[in-house]
Amino acid sequence: MRSGFRVLGTDTPWGDSVVKVGKQIFVFLGTSDDPGLTVKVPESHDHAISFPRAAPTGYGLGKHGWVTIWVREVALDESEVLYDFIEESYRAVATKTMIKQLDAQLDAQLDAQPDAQLMPDN
Repeated sequence: MRSGFRVLGTDTPWGDSVVKVGKQIFVFLGTSDDPGLTVKVPESHDHAISFPRAAPTGYGLGKHGWVTIWVREVALDESEVLYDFIEESYRAVATKTMIKQLDAQLDAQLDAQPDAQLMPDN
């Protein structure tokens, strides 16, 4: 699992659990009964929307690149992409400084385990 996000808070506006960087929400979390993610994915919008039941987020957020994805609808062999969507959403709302810090942390992780990205998970 990826790490290094500088998460500055969680909150429950409107009764939904969210994760924030600064004052900006970058992930809305679904419920345990129907787990889902709502993320801002300007680059991967078409891919994110391709999953069953995935849809542009309501309340006008979909017009700005937000997509709601239902976790149970994502095949297990494709579930790693959810981490990519979360990272893309973080990058879409974080400050440039925070993104540079994230990149430095991810680079350090790769340097510590240079073959980690080359070996498939078994």
